[in-house]
Amino acid sequence: MEILRNLMYKWNWFAAGDLGNTSGKVSTIYGVAGTIRLLAGLHVLVITSRKEVGTFLGYPVYRVMSMKFLSCNEASKFLTNQEKRDESYFMTLLKVVESTMGLYYSYDTDITLNLQRRFKLADGWMSKPIWKQADPRFVWNRNILEELIEKKVDGFIIPLIQGSFQTGLLKLKNSPATVTLISRRCTRRLGTRMWRRGANLEGDTANFIETEQLLEFEGARISFLQKSTCLQIRGSIPLLWEQIVDLSYKPRLNIIDHDQTSKVVERHFNDLCQRYGDILVADLTDKNGDEGRLSMAYAAEMEKLQKIRYVSFDFHHSCGNSNFDNIELLYDQVAEDFEKQGYFFIGKEGEVLSEQKGIMRTNCVDCLDRTNVTQSFLARKCLNSQLQRVGIFSSTDCISMFSEDFEIFKNLWVDQGDEISLEYSGTHALKRDLVRYGKQTMAGMIKDGISALSRYYLNNFQDGIRQDAIDLISGRCDVNTSRPSSAQLNGFETFSYIPVASALLIGGLTVTSITLNQVGVAGRNAQTIVSSVICAGVTAGLMAVVKSNGRQICSKPRLCRLI
Repeated sequence: MEILRNLMYKWNWFAAGDLGNTSGKVSTIYGVAGTIRLLAGLHVLVITSRKEVGTFLGYPVYRVMSMKFLSCNEASKFLTNQEKRDESYFMTLLKVVESTMGLYYSYDTDITLNLQRRFKLADGWMSKPIWKQADPRFVWNRNILEELIEKKVDGFIIPLIQGSFQTGLLKLKNSPATVTLISRRCTRRLGTRMWRRGANLEGDTANFIETEQLLEFEGARISFLQKSTCLQIRGSIPLLWEQIVDLSYKPRLNIIDHDQTSKVVERHFNDLCQRYGDILVADLTDKNGDEGRLSMAYAAEMEKLQKIRYVSFDFHHSCGNSNFDNIELLYDQVAEDFEKQGYFFIGKEGEVLSEQKGIMRTNCVDCLDRTNVTQSFLARKCLNSQLQRVGIFSSTDCISMFSEDFEIFKNLWVDQGDEISLEYSGTHALKRDLVRYGKQTMAGMIKDGISALSRYYLNNFQDGIRQDAIDLISGRCDVNTSRPSSAQLNGFETFSYIPVASALLIGGLTVTSITLNQVGVAGRNAQTIVSSVICAGVTAGLMAVVKSNGRQICSKPRLCRLI
């Protein structure tokens, strides 16, 4: 491709293994992740650092450690002043994209497809280029690969998944087995925690993730996908709802009244049934407050779908106060259907011995903390069944009886939960101790508190720009010079409110503290007391003004609508 050749020559960047002329500065490119055209020209996203994290079906899998956009064909001198301002913002968004977490790829095999689906593909499918084999739902860079695909440069095209890839070796009574967890994030409603909630009108949900638990030993492969038993899935409640940040610790949750709501729910579950078979739903939301209203609305819609089994389980009520063992109450309700769904099993000769006939869909509000705890418990149940079937475990054995192996297994799920949470919320998962120890510890509660405060800050003051970066790279925002920019229409000026509001509040609190201290030093001097009261009143008034304008002060996306 001529553009890439010119680019690599211009920047002294060369393909991996071919460092070219070493007279100047030379860096290694491990792959081209795509291209994007902005107002001033083309930008190419390249992988500049990687780490091998394990294998999938014998093929190496790499994690992207760093990426860089390289600019070429720059035409900024021909832009209008407004276009230059827009281009500057777009370039800021590209910097955010470069720091995207949780991206994985393989040069040799497609990692977007779960094992069961791979076996059902038509003969010859696996001989196609990897990007043609891939499930477009899980290709993070699908939109920015289009120009490379049009140029027919298959050797440059690397599909990336966003999610998690964790692997561990279990000893299991001297019968070693490798457990691999692969989580694949769907790109249809990609975004951040507060700016992508619920579903869109097509029935695609936020934070939708398919997790595959792959167990490999003695030539046999057992596939477990997080979405039921062997294959399990998670995703936001498929209603039209939002939770707009407004400086509150827990913003009000708004269920959008729309005449298409029932159709949205139906579209979502019809798609799941076609892909996975029978669907079993576990709703872990609270039964009180805003969550309770959302849960009730969800339950009401699920009553209309006769073929889907819906189970409501108030996780906080049942498993709060470190009563994690009460998760068994949920399992008692779903065990029969969960076990009936089964798992995918391949024998030593490559023959299919059993298939997974359905999947379990788990959700809370964020589909992070409670969901991960529950899915790890279900994964453990499935793993026990798999190991009993192949004869490594007796009918009375379970993974928790083998402390070293159990620790490895739990850590896989903790690390996976952390990575998924970092991608969506910006912090590590909460309730990690429930997965690791089966109870909350003091250290764990302190870490959860720190993570909760970090989420508050990121959701209110950082995620707007991060959402814009995601919308830009995923193609939801069309950069077009022929019409007013969406950035201009939605305004950048709200950024200036944040430092002003912060300065006013800090200044007010400081002056109030000083005057109160003077009261303590000078005694009950009437003038000093009045000054303190006035300062306190002004500060309280400022806080009220800031709070009432919280939505304007918070960082919010400017390029696309929420639904």
